[in-house]
Amino acid sequence: MPNSRFLIALFGSITTAATLSLPTLAQADQVTVPVGQQASRGAMSLPTHGMTQMQVEERFGAPEQRRAAVGDPPISRWEYADYVVYFERDRVLRAVVKSDPGTTRAASGG
Repeated sequence: MPNSRFLIALFGSITTAATLSLPTLAQADQVTVPVGQQASRGAMSLPTHGMTQMQVEERFGAPEQRRAAVGDPPISRWEYADYVVYFERDRVLRAVVKSDPGTTRAASGG
């Protein structure tokens, strides 16, 4: 009967060899997806967290479209040409720059 230490060492060697060969079997493509024009966002003036709807309208003008509040707490949004402002009740939660359709592409694993 084979020595148990020999079998353990053999099994360990086989396991190590199999583990080391896995990275050579796996291949992946690196896909780079543009995230928009981040530099221009920094230069863009946007409503800030906590501003009231009245302050936003006074500083940035009337939005192109106002979406009614939904949910609890009520969340509404105002749509401007280049960005969207989200409100919780009367206060800004976040302003988000719209993506440029020409710079955003779906990533496919081709």
